[in-house]
Amino acid sequence: MAASTAALRGITKQYKDFTLGPVDMTVPAGSIVGLIGENGAGKTTLLKILCGVNRADDGTVDLLGGSPADAATRAKIGVVFEDAFFYGSFTAAQVGRSMAGVYGARWNAETFAGYLRRFGLDAGKKLKEYSRGMRLKLSLAAALAHDPELLVLDEATAGLDPVVRSELMDLFLEFIQNERHSIIMSSHITADLEQVADSIAYLHNGQLLFHENKDELLQSYGVLHCGEWALTSLPADLVIFSKHGAFGCETLVKDRAAVRELLPDAVCDAAGLDDIMRFYSGRDTQ
Repeated sequence: MAASTAALRGITKQYKDFTLGPVDMTVPAGSIVGLIGENGAGKTTLLKILCGVNRADDGTVDLLGGSPADAATRAKIGVVFEDAFFYGSFTAAQVGRSMAGVYGARWNAETFAGYLRRFGLDAGKKLKEYSRGMRLKLSLAAALAHDPELLVLDEATAGLDPVVRSELMDLFLEFIQNERHSIIMSSHITADLEQVADSIAYLHNGQLLFHENKDELLQSYGVLHCGEWALTSLPADLVIFSKHGAFGCETLVKDRAAVRELLPDAVCDAAGLDDIMRFYSGRDTQ
């Protein structure tokens, strides 16, 4: 079994109108875990528990062999949350000096300066003059400059143009070339996760529906187009949810190969992550 960077066991968190968990999942070393789910599914809450920002009501978190409650353990992770940027009156150079005070000997000023050059960031420019993409790149530079073993990214690429996102995907793939490095990243831009993630964890209404190998997941799920009568020949465990219309129905199915064998004349297209989320959400509205 591959070593894990982080493991969550029986994690629960109760709010007035929302319950997270219990959630059991691991982040394997040397991999990228893509965390998907609708707005309000609990993704940010789960990531904050993993990082030690929030405490779970129940369950345990093994983070890099320690606990997220330990400052020394938290110093081994890099974190970027959506819109959690530094003060606008700061310059990147001031950010670097502040982070050096936080991380001490772990902070590498040369590495930070190298990322600033790589990202084309002016170290003397006030952050309020940066674009959102530039502020995000600065946050990533700060998250990477202390040689973290785990990157935790919450919607870090939201609102960025495709060129910047592609640049960051290359950076993430470069980061995990070191087998002790891992990334867990939530994103509504499922195309990014389909490009770089090794596995996909789907958090839905506070419950972890699955955490599966991405390639196997995309090969297995399909969108079946056929008449309603044809569905009766499929075992119930292959059918996730059907959307019915005037000209037949659209159905999310598991084991696309088995479905094609049972219904050779029907069209069964590969399902993307957007399709999977769309059908699971549709099932809940019925």
